[in-house]
Amino acid sequence: MAKDKKLVEAITSMSEDFAQWYTDVVVKADLIAYSSVKGCMIIKPDGYAIWENIQHELDRRFKETGVQNVYMPMFIPESLLQVEKDHVEGFAPEVAWVTHGGLNELQERLCVRPTSETLFCDFYKDIIQSHRDLPKVYNQWCSVVRWEKETRPFLRSREFLWQEGHTAHATAEEAEERTIQMLNLYADFCEEVLAMPVVRGQKTEKEKFAGAEATYTIEALMHDGKALQSGTSHNFGDNFSKPFGIQYTDKNNKLQYVYQTSWGMTTRLIGAIIMVHGDDSGLVLPPRIAPTQVVVVPIQMQKDFVMEKATEISDRLGKVARTKLDDSDKSPGWKFSEAEMRGIPVRVELGPKDIEAGKCVLVRRDTREKIECSLDAVEETVTQLLEQIQKDMFDRAKAHRDAHIFDAHNYEEFTEIANTKPGFIRAMWCEDVACENKIKEDLAVTSRCMPFNDQEQISDVCACCGKPAKKLVYWGKAY
Repeated sequence: MAKDKKLVEAITSMSEDFAQWYTDVVVKADLIAYSSVKGCMIIKPDGYAIWENIQHELDRRFKETGVQNVYMPMFIPESLLQVEKDHVEGFAPEVAWVTHGGLNELQERLCVRPTSETLFCDFYKDIIQSHRDLPKVYNQWCSVVRWEKETRPFLRSREFLWQEGHTAHATAEEAEERTIQMLNLYADFCEEVLAMPVVRGQKTEKEKFAGAEATYTIEALMHDGKALQSGTSHNFGDNFSKPFGIQYTDKNNKLQYVYQTSWGMTTRLIGAIIMVHGDDSGLVLPPRIAPTQVVVVPIQMQKDFVMEKATEISDRLGKVARTKLDDSDKSPGWKFSEAEMRGIPVRVELGPKDIEAGKCVLVRRDTREKIECSLDAVEETVTQLLEQIQKDMFDRAKAHRDAHIFDAHNYEEFTEIANTKPGFIRAMWCEDVACENKIKEDLAVTSRCMPFNDQEQISDVCACCGKPAKKLVYWGKAY
C-alpha cells in the first residue's frame, strides 16, 4: 500500500503552499514538462488532449455564430507594428524580436506575434472595399509569444496557445453586438463545459486592452481566492481602421471606416480548471472536458474471465463515453491513485466477486462516493452519473465563489478584507484612476471588472476616496 500512496504524497497540500500544489499537479498529472527555454513548456498528451477538447467545443460554438477560421503569419514587420501607437506601447515590454535570417542581419526587425491585430488590419485594408464585403468574422488558432518576466505553466508562459478572433463591421452597433456576443459565448462555455462560474463585466479604462474602445471580460475565482481573467472581448471602434486605412464604400457610395472587434481565450483555461476543481490528490476534471471520462480497472486480472468481462464493459462504455481500460501490470491501488491524480471523473472497479454478482463498483472522482451498479445497466448509469458530476462540480464551484464575495463600504473595510479574506471585493468606485492606483500600490489588489449583472448601489461613495460614486466594481488579487 505504501507504493500506492507515492503519487499523492508527491503533491504538496493546498493549505501548505497553493502555488507549489499547482506546480506539483501539472507535473505529476503528466500535463506538462519543462523545456530548455525558460518560460516555455512542453504540453504532454494529457494536457494537449484537454486543449483539443476546449478547441473543439469553442470552435463549434464559434462557427454557429458565422465565424470562419484563417491563419496569419507568425512574424510582424516592425514598421507594421508601429502603425497603431497605443497598441505598440501596450505590448512593447513583452515583444520578442527576430534580427537575423540565417547569417544575415535583417533590414527590418520582425516581431514574433504577441497578438495579430496589425496583421489582420493590414489584410483587411486589401480585401474590404464595399459594404458588400462586410462583415468579416475571422478567427485563428495559433501560438503567440510574450516575454514574461515571471512564468508559471499554463497561467503565464512565454509561448502559449490560443484563439484570436478579429472582425470588421459596417457600424459601431454591429461591432458592439459582436463584442458582447463573444463574451457571452465564452461565459456560457466556461459554465457549461468547464463547470466554472464566471463574472461578466467591463474592464476599467486603466485595465482595458491597448488600443481598444472598451474591453469586456469574464473573471473566475480560483480555490485560493485569487481571480483569473479567463477570456476577453474587445471593441476597437475605428481606432485601428483609421491608422490602417480600412475603408469601405457604403450604400450611398460614401467612404466609411470599418468598426472592429477582437476576442480570445488561451491555454490558461487549463490552469483555471486545475485551480477551481483540483484537490490534494490531483486533478478533478469536469466530464465534458476530460480526455478520459471513464477508466475501467480490472481486479485480479490474472483470472481470464476478469479481463474478458472488463474488456466487454470497456467496449460497451466506449460507445457512450471516452473510456480507457487500464490493463497495465500495476497494482489496483496504484491504478486507483493514478486515476485520481489524472482527474478521471468515473472509475469502474471490477473483480471476480463483482462479476459473479453481475455488478461493478463506480467511484466518483469529485466526491469519492462508491456506487454499486448492475452490469446490465452500466451504460445508462455511467451516462447519468457523468451528467450529475458535471452539474455538482459547477454547483460547488459557484457556492465557493459566492461565499468568497465581500462588500467594502470604505477604505478601512476594503483594507481589512484584502488582508484577511481571499476572494472578490465588491466596492463602489468614483471612476478616478488615482483610486485604482492607490488600491493596487497599497494592497496588491486590482479592478477585475464592472459587472453586467450586478450594479447594486451598495454605497453612495467611493470605497477608496469617499467621493461620490456610481460604479460597482469587483476587485481582487489576481494571477
